[in-house]
Amino acid sequence: MTHADFLRRIMRPAAAWAEQAAGIRSSPEALRFLLAVAGQESACTHRFQILANGNAGPARSFWQGEQTGGMILVLRHGKTSAMARQLCDAASVRPEPAHVWRAIEGHDGLAYGFARLLLLTDPYKIPVDQAPAWECYAERLWRPGRPHRGAWEANWDAASVAVRAETA
Repeated sequence: MTHADFLRRIMRPAAAWAEQAAGIRSSPEALRFLLAVAGQESACTHRFQILANGNAGPARSFWQGEQTGGMILVLRHGKTSAMARQLCDAASVRPEPAHVWRAIEGHDGLAYGFARLLLLTDPYKIPVDQAPAWECYAERLWRPGRPHRGAWEANWDAASVAVRAETA
């Protein structure tokens, strides 16, 4: 799925659901960042991590949240725990890491909401340029085991074009 299709078909409805369920707003900057992350983590295609041997890995959703990773742990963060619980309530999911982790594979609104909440835990403003966005993604929030900087640049550019085209 292209970044533009993913934004239109997955992210926009998911963002609307997260806002209705828990008051989580998404700016164009947040959408661009999270679209680039989805491209980087899952190629906007895979709802679970696919390992080199073809087996499923530990990450779930287009944003590849792991059961003990930051995306799921927004349940315990002081700034996001109340909104995370509201999302869980709206999705009929117990607000516990194992339950959320299983649910985000198929519930795009919950997955997007938790990814957006992780972005809210960052002490800095949402980055608007590619290099600071990489730092936010790779060093502070998602911290992938095998970061691929070259792929990030392509995903950031594609996300930028998709969000700009949609808001034009």
